[in-house]
Amino acid sequence: MAKSKTVAKNAQDNEKWDLILQPKSKFLDLRIREIIRYRDLVYMFVKRDFTTTYKQTVLGPLWFIVQPLVSTVMYTFVFGNLADIGTDGVPYLLFYFAGTMLWTYFTGTLNSAASVFRSNSGIFGKVYFPRLTVPISTTLGQIIKMGIQFGCLLLFYIYYLVTGVDVHPSWWIAAFPLLVIWIGLLGCGIGMVISALTTKYRDLNHLIGFGLSLAMYATPIVYPLSEAPKKFLWVFYINPMSAPVELFRKWFYGAGNVPLEMILGSLVCTALFFFFGLVLFNRNERTFVDVI
Repeated sequence: MAKSKTVAKNAQDNEKWDLILQPKSKFLDLRIREIIRYRDLVYMFVKRDFTTTYKQTVLGPLWFIVQPLVSTVMYTFVFGNLADIGTDGVPYLLFYFAGTMLWTYFTGTLNSAASVFRSNSGIFGKVYFPRLTVPISTTLGQIIKMGIQFGCLLLFYIYYLVTGVDVHPSWWIAAFPLLVIWIGLLGCGIGMVISALTTKYRDLNHLIGFGLSLAMYATPIVYPLSEAPKKFLWVFYINPMSAPVELFRKWFYGAGNVPLEMILGSLVCTALFFFFGLVLFNRNERTFVDVI
């Protein structure tokens, strides 16, 4: 009996583990190597979200194009024709479609990151994997959706260029991927901050949609920055989405002007939101199962 216990103890001592799970102890413990190791899981999450969203639908991924097109037609009728708000000489279709595309990407990224803990509480409580892979996958999924919309926008853009419409693209359009990363980090950062708060204060969920609806009209989506009253320009300076939207129009259409202070302010806000989002997400993932 004693011999068998000795043999079992020696076997246990010689046992080697492939993976050792340890609790996070640092203020900001991202474990980047672990996330890279689980990159296949990120791909699976992206595929899951993409297929489940439009499964058993008639149009499928075409909804990515139909929704901004319908919004563009509505904005053209209301703001372009009825309200007669200028677009800095940019055709209505290009102006409103681009603004809708960027705003949809931002709000989609924010909403997806904000519901990470609530939407995945079941799997989080059963299986271990790096929790940060979920907001990464949702952000990548939103980039794919925006890529489809951007492809549609390019078709309209080429048509207007061929027909001689007065649009002036600049070489800065090559930096468009950086603009995509910029907006993605901003939306994901704000979303992670909200996700950490809504696990304890669920009534905040009701304010997200309402707040985003108001924020859209404080962002130059349906009107250019040049049409905004000067006494309210401070609103656009503190709104971090104003700069990337106006920069897109400046780069692709040659319309508008974005002050350097607005760009720098937006970049600082993006960095701060993303940093605090990571900190709160890292802290909240330890205890959210006991709260949600």
